[in-house]
Parts: sequence; C-alpha cells; structure tokens
Amino acid sequence: MASGKTSVGVISDTHGLLRAEACAALCDSDLIIHAGDIGKSEVLEGLRRIAPVVAVRGNNDKGAWARALPDNEIVEIADVFLYVLHDLAELDLDPAAEKLKAVIAGHSHRPKIEERAGVIYLNPGSAGPRRFKLPVAVARLRIVAREVEAEVVELFV
Repeated sequence: MASGKTSVGVISDTHGLLRAEACAALCDSDLIIHAGDIGKSEVLEGLRRIAPVVAVRGNNDKGAWARALPDNEIVEIADVFLYVLHDLAELDLDPAAEKLKAVIAGHSHRPKIEERAGVIYLNPGSAGPRRFKLPVAVARLRIVAREVEAEVVELFV
C-alpha cells in the first residue's frame, strides 16, 4: 500500500449500531479505523467484511470482547503513522514530536478536522444512534505520497 492512493475509513461511537449508510460510505476503504464506543463485537465483524479493521476501546465498551481492545494504537499505513484513541483528552504524547500525521479520536460525537503543528486532528463524529441535533457521520483519510487529507462524510439517515 506504499504506492498510489490509500483510503482509510474512520468511524466512531457506533454504540452497537452499524448503519448500512456507514458501510456504504466506507466501502472503498483499504483499512477501517474505529475510534471506540463500538457497543458490540458484531459491529467490528460487519466492518471486517469491508476491509481490515483497527479498533480501540471506548469508555462504553464493556465485556470480554472489549477488554481485548487496546486503549490506543499507532497505525502505520502507506508510510505514515496515525495515532488512534477514543477521548482526545487522554492524549499522552506530542504527536508532532512523534512524527505522526494524524490523531484520530471520537467520544464527543462532534465531527471535526483541525490541523495543529502539521498534525491533522480528526473526529469522525458518531455513526451510531443520533444524539441531540448532532450529525451522523464517518470520515475518510486519503494518503498520497505521505500526505494526508481528511474529509467528514455526513450520513443522511
């Protein structure tokens, strides 16, 4: 995957609901990252039918299946490093100093893309049950020649 374009699907806060619209939005992914609050193992199984999955445990992920998940993960894909955790408030390293291209976190249910010190901070929002008036969304990362672009994809459900 080091040459050409690599597509990473990013999803979070499914809380046990894997929507068909989310699967459709992630269908061309080379890898899917789930940033926690998965809800049940069947969500990960459904995502694995689309592409390989890297997932971290969220504060609502309980049970034996969830205990097997890490709290955070460094992902190497297409010659770049991404840091994945559920709650950005628990970030315990300096992403720029670690030469990370992106930090991916969920938890707030608010989709957001921000760049700080050359690092993309991405929250895909929540793809699970709608909360308040927040959008239902996923995100995509495109990696080309070690450059990373992020996009939030709102799901109209």
